[in-house]
Amino acid sequence: MGKKIVTLGEIMLRLSTPGNARFVQSNAFDVVYGGGEANVAISCANYGHNAYFVTKLPQHEIGQAAIGTLRKYGVKTDYIVQGGNRIGIYYLETGASMRPSKVIYDRAHSAMAEAEVSDFDFDMIMQDADWFHWSGITPAISDKAAELVKIACEAAKRYNVTVSVDLNFRKKLWTKEKAQFIMRPLMKYVDVCIGNEEDAELCLGFKPEADVENGYTEAEGYKKIFKQMKDEFGFKYIASTLRESFSATHNGWKAMIYDGNEFYTSKHYDINPIIDRVGGGDSFSGGIIHGLLTKSTQKEALEFAVAASALKHTINGDFNLVSEEEVEALVNGNANGRVQR
Repeated sequence: MGKKIVTLGEIMLRLSTPGNARFVQSNAFDVVYGGGEANVAISCANYGHNAYFVTKLPQHEIGQAAIGTLRKYGVKTDYIVQGGNRIGIYYLETGASMRPSKVIYDRAHSAMAEAEVSDFDFDMIMQDADWFHWSGITPAISDKAAELVKIACEAAKRYNVTVSVDLNFRKKLWTKEKAQFIMRPLMKYVDVCIGNEEDAELCLGFKPEADVENGYTEAEGYKKIFKQMKDEFGFKYIASTLRESFSATHNGWKAMIYDGNEFYTSKHYDINPIIDRVGGGDSFSGGIIHGLLTKSTQKEALEFAVAASALKHTINGDFNLVSEEEVEALVNGNANGRVQR
């Protein structure tokens, strides 16, 4: 029987240009839904857990469509509050080769950005939960949302729920000064900290000794920073993905994890071509949550998460629509892409 996993955040309407068209060329958009913590909930539901997504959405048809999408993929929507005027939107232009992808946000005054603490009963939500996950995107959308995260974390700790964060710095939503002012005090609630080198620097003020732009990512630089983060915040686990960007459609991908004793680096995946990298980090978070809940070592948990997120890069949309069996097949070396029949 799966564990009860709660995630809190905003699900958005994603409008993306067809294929690799530029915004200026497009007469139509492809419609999907997505957003950090919703993506994580869908991964966890795919792996057999009771995944609950907590948010506020307007009562109109677009809000209903977002809820319907979550339900379609097995996410429980019991704690979603309906109200507010609008759903957050983001526009995506998918890059190719040396042209990067671009995101434009249209999410000010969304239902979730204006949600009140009184909208949610976090004691009821956390009572029988095993895990609570949030990301740095949620407190970035508004001061009200930042307060929601704090109240949710306090409730999680009252019920001894494991708390994970994906630092997820978004420069289009806030400055690094504001991020550190809000994020650093929230770290006292966190057991599992997930984030890449840029997130750790901008959200928490830690800088690894690594030249990531040029793909120089020696593990030693990360080991040092993970130790500093553990010393300061007392995290049980710290995990980081490492993306080498050769082009918009060709990336190297691996990750590292540290539990205070052992520092472990995963195997490396060469992802080429990338179909859709949006949600790649969220699929890693979903994999780490499942791995730490079900595997006996952090090494196994990390290998599961890295394989899951490598597979996400091959799937259109925000969601990682893979099963536990498919991820395990890749962990165990089946990466040839032959037809399964």
